Amino acid sequence: MEKIILFYKFGPVADPEAIKLWQRTLCEMHNLKGRIIISPHGINGTLGGKLADLKAYVKATKTYPSFKGTEFKWSDGGNEHFPRLAVKVREEIVTFGAADEISVNESGIVGGGKHLKPEAVHKLIEERGDDVVFFDGRNAYEAAVGKFKNAVVPDIEHTRDFAKELEDPKYDAIKDKPVVTYCTGGIRCEVLSVLMKNRGFKEVYQIDGGIVKYGQKYADKGHWEGSLYVFDDRMGVKFSDDAVDIGECVHCQGKTSNYENCANKSCNKLVLICDDCLTGKELCTSCEPSVVKA
Repeated sequence: MEKIILFYKFGPVADPEAIKLWQRTLCEMHNLKGRIIISPHGINGTLGGKLADLKAYVKATKTYPSFKGTEFKWSDGGNEHFPRLAVKVREEIVTFGAADEISVNESGIVGGGKHLKPEAVHKLIEERGDDVVFFDGRNAYEAAVGKFKNAVVPDIEHTRDFAKELEDPKYDAIKDKPVVTYCTGGIRCEVLSVLMKNRGFKEVYQIDGGIVKYGQKYADKGHWEGSLYVFDDRMGVKFSDDAVDIGECVHCQGKTSNYENCANKSCNKLVLICDDCLTGKELCTSCEPSVVKA
């Protein structure tokens, strides 16, 4: 049996290069594929492989003091969903371009939003009603196929755009409201919530475990709608057979959750296209039909 694990942990890493070598060796020993990022702030990774090998990896990784409390999220799949193993050192484990605003200690990131379990999110809505604002912490193309109902979705292409985006006066109206940030597994909201509080948002929360944990608890019977975009060759997962498609095909505007890469290799942008319009040589709206020859 094979599985995929998604994980992150904020905590001090004194020698990221040494941890990189250890992590690469550990993954190679257990034939795991995927990607891991190490920084002075912690670790962020997604790996696929055999269940027994992943369990051995998890056990070994938790022996490092700063990674001891790492929560690993498990999903269907395997190492075939990843072309290779990549282990890298970066300034940040998720690239907001705001390393100088991030501080970590043994307990995790300092000054972030309050963590809410999925059940606590529902309780907050029951108590505060329409005052509660869901705020998408992902890129716009991820939100195009799945999001929380009535969420605020910033129109950004890259995570590094958030720091500047949050300074826009258009968000002033929600700075005094309870804001629940969300992202795939929770890591982006750890940093996003810090940036929001630094920019005057008064009451900031984050869904503990992200969309993944919320979907495992409530599937499509809560406040989530659509498909969850993921960064491997699956490109998207649905929590149940009741999931709806909310994305729009670039050709016919029919509902779909299917992404394809633009067939123009110099572009390679993601294209939302339904099954009926698939041709095998899809182009994004920026590329002329003549770019790719039949």
